[in-house]
Amino acid sequence: MFGALSASTFLGLPEGRLSDLPQRERGTVDIGLFGAPCATPYPSVGPYCRAAPEAIRRSSATYSSSVHHMNFDLSGPTVPAGVRVVDFGDIEWDAARPAENRATIRKASEGLLAIGAVPVVIGGDDSIPIPVIEAYARYGPVNIVQIDAHIDWRDDVNGERMGLSSTMRRSSEMRHVAEMFQIGRRGTGSARPADAQAAMDRGVHFFSAHAVHRHGTGPIAKQLPRGGATFITIDVDGLDPTVMPGVIGPEPGGLTYFQVIEIIDAVAASSRIAGFDIVEFVPERDVNGLGALTAFRLTAHAIGRIARQRTSAG
Repeated sequence: MFGALSASTFLGLPEGRLSDLPQRERGTVDIGLFGAPCATPYPSVGPYCRAAPEAIRRSSATYSSSVHHMNFDLSGPTVPAGVRVVDFGDIEWDAARPAENRATIRKASEGLLAIGAVPVVIGGDDSIPIPVIEAYARYGPVNIVQIDAHIDWRDDVNGERMGLSSTMRRSSEMRHVAEMFQIGRRGTGSARPADAQAAMDRGVHFFSAHAVHRHGTGPIAKQLPRGGATFITIDVDGLDPTVMPGVIGPEPGGLTYFQVIEIIDAVAASSRIAGFDIVEFVPERDVNGLGALTAFRLTAHAIGRIARQRTSAG
């Protein structure tokens, strides 16, 4: 379809290697994408999102020859002429070595930031944002906009403090993290009342899925910080399972595709998108490739918005 190429990289973009990042000159890459199949898996479920980067890239291959075609969600090509976007492949990982996985993810993110590139990470479970956001310690302050059905404020789960249920609590403890916006919470997850209270005490701006459906995304856009840098992290179970069926814990009432697009656009209009990740996609639970397509299109949209910020800045 659309004259698709046989592409192994995201959208058929140029290929790079993470091991070569230290040799790259600053300014030679605008946006650097890499896959992180695993960071800190819980023993009870293991690395259940490990096939996500491959599945998302495979879905993007359909559009690999049309990256410079008109994208009506962006009012122009996904990647404007002159913007250098490189797919650096996947990190090396071992489910039995979570500390090493985190160090590798953090190093890859730091390597991209060091050459002036914006990191885009496709995962992988929701523990992956912890080391990605850690990488911004020298580049802060940074705000966080998270889309998720759950708030991820557990201090630990059976002694593990770096797992997917603790992502936002760990992020809140980083000195370079400024304001936090958490969008899409609904139903029941692992959070206890005390976890929700800890988040409110931190000053998190919460917008439930119900509130977004009732009032739209306008109230979010009004509260987003003006200026500065913002990291966007999307746990795909924040979307409704009718558009994102491939998740481990589907919950009715999630955000729509265009509500998420509107949030990305609102962040781009108010601040610099300093990075982006998309996590928690489970290909084995997908239906007719719909979840992979949605994850790909959201990632491509974020890349398009980042690319436009790069061209307007330079």
